[in-house]
Amino acid sequence: MEKDISCAYCMKDENPSLYSKFGYYICDLKVSTLYLFREQSHPGRCIVAYKDHVSEITEISDEEMYAFMKDVKTASEALHAVFAPAKVNYGAYGDSGHHLHMHLCPKYMGEFEWRGTFAMDPNLKKLSDEELKPIAEKIKAAIK
Repeated sequence: MEKDISCAYCMKDENPSLYSKFGYYICDLKVSTLYLFREQSHPGRCIVAYKDHVSEITEISDEEMYAFMKDVKTASEALHAVFAPAKVNYGAYGDSGHHLHMHLCPKYMGEFEWRGTFAMDPNLKKLSDEELKPIAEKIKAAIK
């Protein structure tokens, strides 16, 4: 697959400043990359981004789709282990960024946006790299 040089996910190695605007690298998974979302109104919110530049899940084989969803499950299991959310919400959008990815948004009973749809970027609690690093390390350590 070709890379899109304007895509933050495609250019993670060549130009990390693209994804660092919204995320913090945690680790590579089987067919994806896991990022901690810089906006942490929902503690532990992450993004699982597929390895290749495809827009839709329909553009990959069943085998790759299962592997991608396994990566999503692996990340979600780590979030449950580290943060113990009441629920993890999953969102796959990409209207403007046409790269297959999924937002994993831990939700906590009675807290911000509980029983509602999570905002793409509520811009309430953006953390620095220094604040994100220990969170990312905990999530990475919980990945099995």
